[in-house]
Amino acid sequence: MNNNTMPQNGDGRESRFKRLIDIGIALSAERDYNRLLENILVEAKNFCNADGGTLYLMNEDGKSLSFAIMRNDTLGIAMGGTTGKPIPFPPVKMFDDEGTPNQNNVASLVALTGQTISIPDAYESKEFDFSGTRKFDTGTGYRSKSFLTVPLKNRGNEVIGVLQLINARTDENEVIIFTPDIEPLIEALASQAAVALDNRSLIDAQVKLFNSFIKVIATAIDAKSPYTGGHCLRVPELTKMLAKAACDETEGQYADFNLTHDEWYELEVAAGLHDCGKVTTPEYIVDKATKLETIYNRMHEIRTRFEVLKRDVVIRYLENRIKGEESEAELRERLDADLAQLDDDFAFVAECNVGGEFMAPDKVERLKKIGERTWVRTLDDEMGLSIAELRRYPKDRPKPPVTEFLLADREEHKIPHEIENALAVGMEEFTLKRPDLHLNLGEIYNLSIARGTLTNEDRYHINDHIVQTILMLRALPFPKTLKRVPDLAGNHHEKMDGTGYPRSKLKDDMTMPERIMAIADIFEALTAADRPYKPPKTLSESLKIMGFMCKDKHVDPDLFNLFLTSGVWKQYAERFLRPEQIDEVDINKYLFKPPPPPPPPQPAA
Repeated sequence: MNNNTMPQNGDGRESRFKRLIDIGIALSAERDYNRLLENILVEAKNFCNADGGTLYLMNEDGKSLSFAIMRNDTLGIAMGGTTGKPIPFPPVKMFDDEGTPNQNNVASLVALTGQTISIPDAYESKEFDFSGTRKFDTGTGYRSKSFLTVPLKNRGNEVIGVLQLINARTDENEVIIFTPDIEPLIEALASQAAVALDNRSLIDAQVKLFNSFIKVIATAIDAKSPYTGGHCLRVPELTKMLAKAACDETEGQYADFNLTHDEWYELEVAAGLHDCGKVTTPEYIVDKATKLETIYNRMHEIRTRFEVLKRDVVIRYLENRIKGEESEAELRERLDADLAQLDDDFAFVAECNVGGEFMAPDKVERLKKIGERTWVRTLDDEMGLSIAELRRYPKDRPKPPVTEFLLADREEHKIPHEIENALAVGMEEFTLKRPDLHLNLGEIYNLSIARGTLTNEDRYHINDHIVQTILMLRALPFPKTLKRVPDLAGNHHEKMDGTGYPRSKLKDDMTMPERIMAIADIFEALTAADRPYKPPKTLSESLKIMGFMCKDKHVDPDLFNLFLTSGVWKQYAERFLRPEQIDEVDINKYLFKPPPPPPPPQPAA
């Protein structure tokens, strides 16, 4: 053994090899990039008992080396890596302004040639410019002497960095040269380090790509409809905020709750993709602002029919005048009454289409009565249609002229969903009930919707987005650490009392992250200011609604209390809400207090 290059406990060649293997294993297991860089330098320095060292990394342009880590035991210098202290030195240029290779700097030359360089004494070197080193030593009183500079090469034999060690020492702390027998071991360590760095860089690049892909999907879903706005980007942020609040708790029921590094990332991925199934929901359902809206508002068709009826009334009036069988006054009175009735009926139908008021039974009856009025169609309504539309039309339909109802639920209004069977694979486990028809565009059927603008079929297709989210995510080959992503993403519409969808889970069947995401999804939707169909709610309004949802056992009341007491609601509001939405809030009004237990039964008299 050469005891002037190794500490005393590194006795023997086998011991060195074992230590080298152990270092390689440790480096390959490190997941944090900065800590990996730090470990490479520290382990190399310890391996040959060097006093200091620097790890350089090749910049993307391949023309310079940046300082990544610096250590010096004697001077107590620790910069870069996990220290958080920036290294105040500019990158080492590998070429001058004319493109000539920089062979005066030892680190630059090692990067250019890929060859290890050992220098016994920097002050005696004639090949390299150590003026900067001398200046540094003058300012610190240090003496830089022996240097060992080794390239870090990846699998493609490309130099990705340079490891430079300074002042090898004996066990008595005497500065010596880096002996030839240590060079191949440091080169082997550098090779292992380069592979570990390359692996970490590749993994980090894949994670970065995947994260960007998640954001692209979320942005695309939000851009697909103005009704969702930035929902898919805000829910993950709120989810992380509430999860962190739970992890930060040191007392109470969440004192033992924590998330590992893998579990945090799993939650981030699930939150980012929680609504990816919305890509399968037709825009004409997501954006259905009126009852007759599909890709366009079919109210325009009905308006045209009313216009035809009004012209028929005028034509009949003129024809009767020509006949002269009735007085002008009688005809005019009937004309005005008929036109006024049509105007009133149209105004009623138009009001029904908006869906702003509850459709009481008497209104539905009036709607049906209006629909029974007839008009005459003289043009063939099968002309200019697509093949798919023609398939829905019954055979042997009468040719025009045809008398038709003003409003109707016709056979061609029933539209099957072509991709339904393909998307339904594996849906047996879900409790989401399917209506008999995939889509019903019937005019009276839609205009008779009791509240809002959506039919049962529309609501099914909107709710079905969560099933499609689960099926889409299950189709992805997630690694073991992300296997729960489909369920985490797919359970945010469940309720604590089992009335949610798509699985009708109870509170105890849901994990903490799933319950957290459910609260985040609801609060974002309540406070969103980019929904064109509703004004944004204030903080107090939103928290009041969620307080009622706690009482109705729709959201986890304990988590909602944490949401309030931790101040997450306020942090989120300051980041994402408009100033006019942030009103005065007394959280004590909204904290959930469980009802007192019923009194014990009284003994019989």
